[in-house]
Amino acid sequence: MKKLFTRMACALALCIGGATALSASATFKVSVLTPSYNEGINIIPRPKQLKLRKETGFALVATTPVIASGDSALTIARFFTEKINRSTGFTLRAVQGNKAAQRGIFVRIDPKLALGDEGYTLHSSKLGIEIVGRTAKALFWGFQSLMQLLPAEVEASHQILGASSYEIPALSIQDEPAFEYRGVMVDVCRHFLTVEEMKQHIDIISMFKINKLHWHLTEDQGWRIEIKKYPRLTEVGAWRTEGDGSRYGGFYTQDQVREIVRYAQDRFVTIIPEIEMPGHGMGAIASYPELTCFPNRRKYSVRNIWGVEDDVYCAGKESTFEFIQNVLNEVVPLFPGEYFHIGGDECPKDRWKECPNCQKRIKDEGLKDEHELQSYVIRRAEKMLAAHGKKLIGWDEILEGGLAPSATVMSWRGEDGGIQSANMGHDVIMTPGSGGLYIDHYQGDPKIEPVAICCYAPLEKVYNYNPIPEAIAPDKRHHIKGAQTNLWAEYLYTTELMQYRAFPREIALAEAVWSPISHRDFKDFTRRLDNAYVRLDMHGAKYHIPQPEQPLPGVDPKESYEKKVASLNFIAFTDSAELTLTSSRPIRIVYTRDGSLPTLYSETYRAPLKVTKSEVIRVASILPSGKTSPVRDITFEKQTLAPALQVANPTPGLRTKTSIGSYYQTSDLLGVMNWTEGVAKRTQDLRPDVVKNHMDEIKPKAVIGEGYVKIPTDGVYVFSTDLDQLYIDGKLLVDNSGEVAKFSRRDKSVALQAGWHKIRLIFIGAVRGGFPTYWDGAGVSFRNIKDSKFSNITEEMLAH
Repeated sequence: MKKLFTRMACALALCIGGATALSASATFKVSVLTPSYNEGINIIPRPKQLKLRKETGFALVATTPVIASGDSALTIARFFTEKINRSTGFTLRAVQGNKAAQRGIFVRIDPKLALGDEGYTLHSSKLGIEIVGRTAKALFWGFQSLMQLLPAEVEASHQILGASSYEIPALSIQDEPAFEYRGVMVDVCRHFLTVEEMKQHIDIISMFKINKLHWHLTEDQGWRIEIKKYPRLTEVGAWRTEGDGSRYGGFYTQDQVREIVRYAQDRFVTIIPEIEMPGHGMGAIASYPELTCFPNRRKYSVRNIWGVEDDVYCAGKESTFEFIQNVLNEVVPLFPGEYFHIGGDECPKDRWKECPNCQKRIKDEGLKDEHELQSYVIRRAEKMLAAHGKKLIGWDEILEGGLAPSATVMSWRGEDGGIQSANMGHDVIMTPGSGGLYIDHYQGDPKIEPVAICCYAPLEKVYNYNPIPEAIAPDKRHHIKGAQTNLWAEYLYTTELMQYRAFPREIALAEAVWSPISHRDFKDFTRRLDNAYVRLDMHGAKYHIPQPEQPLPGVDPKESYEKKVASLNFIAFTDSAELTLTSSRPIRIVYTRDGSLPTLYSETYRAPLKVTKSEVIRVASILPSGKTSPVRDITFEKQTLAPALQVANPTPGLRTKTSIGSYYQTSDLLGVMNWTEGVAKRTQDLRPDVVKNHMDEIKPKAVIGEGYVKIPTDGVYVFSTDLDQLYIDGKLLVDNSGEVAKFSRRDKSVALQAGWHKIRLIFIGAVRGGFPTYWDGAGVSFRNIKDSKFSNITEEMLAH
C-alpha cells in the first residue's frame, strides 16, 4: 500500500479521541489514506520464511471469488470472509471447488504438505492468493496471516473500512511453529471473567496463533464451575465476602463451559481446565468441610485474602478421593482436549502431619513422608484421568515425593523443575516467573503502575524467552513442548486491568514460541505491535502503553531498568527543578504546560524540561494511532524550607492511640472515642499484628502515631510509606487511604530544614482488594531528592 500518511491521517486518529482512538464502536469509516501503523508487513508471530517480491500485489475487492477445496476448508474460509465483509462492507462469498478462480483466493488442506501439523503456505500475486494448510488448524493460521496483511481495522465488528480495494503484497510464506504448545493461563478464581469476556480473550489469542488456554477454575478464593452432584460448590464456594463487606463471585454452568469450549474450538484454541488438588481447595472445603482433615476445628469460609490456606484436602480419607472422582466425572467430558491440569502446587503439609487419617495412610501405603503422600494423591488422580483418556499436567511441585509416570510438568518456580523433568524423560511446559512469563508482574515503574503482586516482567523479557535451557540434554530437548504466560488475578480488579496486564505480553509470547529464535528482532516486533494495538482496539480490548517515567539520579546505567526509575507526581523545589523522562521501551512522549490533555499534536519531549515556577506538566506516551497512555499530571510546587521546631526534652518514640474496631479507611475514624494510648519505638510498631493465615487470628484495629521526626540536613525530601496516611508539619503528604497499598504509589516531596518536624501516621487494619494491611511493612522511608536511595526512618529519628 502506498504511503500517504499525512496530517490528514493524523487528524483522523485525533478526531476519534485520545485514549479511545480507533475503538471498534466508532461510527466513522477509515479513509483510503494509509496510517503508518498499516504500512509494511505486520504479521505476528513472524513467519518462519517470508519472501517479498517487487511486483504488483493482489487487489482484494468486494467481488473477489473465494474457493475452498473440501468442507473443512470451506468452513474456515466462510469464517474469515464474514469477518472481512463486516469491516469492509464487501460481499465476499466462499464456495466449494477444486480449482482456483482467476484473481481470486483459493484455499485447501493438503496432508502431504512438507511441514508440521500446523504448517501452512501462503502465496500471493496479482493473479490470486493460495493458502494451503497441512491440517484444518494450519489453514486457519494461514488465514490469520492473510488477515494481518490487510489494514488493522479489518478486525472491526462492523463496517469501518471504506476503500473499494486493498492491496495484498506479492509474497510467499512458508510457516510453521517452533513449539506445539503455545499457551496462556487465565485465573478466573481471584477475579471472574464472564462468558463474553472469555470469548473476547479467545478471539485475540487465536489472532496471534496461540493454541492453548489454561483455565484456572478452582482456588482458595473461589470455585468457578458447576458440579451437579455437589451444588454447594457454586452455592457457597463460588462466593466470598470482601474486606469491605461486599459479596464477590460467579461461576460457569456446564452449558456455559460447553459454549466457551466450542467457541475456542472454532478458533483452534484448546482449553485445558485446572481443578486444584490437594491444596488451594478452600472453595470446596468451605462448601463441604468434611473434605479437610479437621472439619470442626473452625468455621470455614471462602478465603477473602490472597495467599495460601493451611487447610487442604484430607489425603487420609477415602471420601476425599470419591469427591475428586465425582468432580472429574463431570468436568472431564466438558473438555475434549488431551490434557487436564490438577494443580498440585503450594500444598502445605501442616494439617497432614497432625491428622491421624493422613498418618495412617502414610503408614499403610509405605510412604516416607508427607511429600510422598502428595505424590500418592497425584498418582491416584492420574489414574482417574487416564481412565477418561486424559493426560495429567501439574505444577512442578508434583516432582516432590516422586513424579507420576505419565505426568507433564508445568515448570513455574524457575526452570529447574522443567530441566529435571525433561532430563527424566517427562514432557514439560515452561512457564517460569524468572523468564518473564508471570504477566501479573509489573511492566513499568511500580510507583505509577497499577498495584501488582511484585517483580518486573517487561515486554522485551517475555519476547526474548527461550523455552529450552542449555542444561537439558540435547536428546531430551524434544520433551519441552512449549511455554505459556500466567495471568494470576489477585490484583486484576477489573477486566480492563486484566487486559492491561495481558496485552501485549501474551502477543510477545506468541512470537517467542512460534518463530525461530534466529528471527527474534525486538525492534521490528515493536513496529509490528503498533499495528496489533489497533487490532486490539477493534476487539474493544485494553492494553499496556509504556508511560513516561522519571529516572533516579546517579544510578549506574548498567542497573536493570526497574532499579533506575522512581516516578513522582508531586515535586517540591526551592529554586528551580528539571523534569527528565524515560520509558520502559522507546516510544514518543508528549507533554503540555497549559493544562490541556496531551495529544498527537502536542510538543514532543526531547530533552529535560526546566521548571522555575509552580506549575503542572501533563505527560503521556502516544502511539501512531493517536492512542495515549494514561496521562500523568506532575505537579511542581516552589517552596521555602519548612522551619525546624525546637523540641524540649524529646522522649524516644511516637505517642500512639489504638482503637479496636472494623475500619476501612481514615474517614471512618471521625468521631471515634474508644482510644487506648501507648508508645511506638518505630513506625513499624504502628502495625500491631501480623496475619499469617486468617483475619480471625487478630482483632481489627486502627492506630495513630504522633510526634516528631528529625531531618538530617536542609533539603527537599521524598517520603514513601505503605501506611494509610503520613503528615509532616500538619500537612497531609502521603495519602494511601482506601488504596491497596502493597507498595506505595503516592510518594511526595517536601522542602524541610534540618531538625525536628511534626509527624503523624495513621494505620488502618483492613482487607482491601484481598490484601490485608497487616501484611504491609508499615515503615516510612525517605531520600533527598538529589539521591537515588531511600533510607528508613529509624527509631533514633523519632521522638515525642
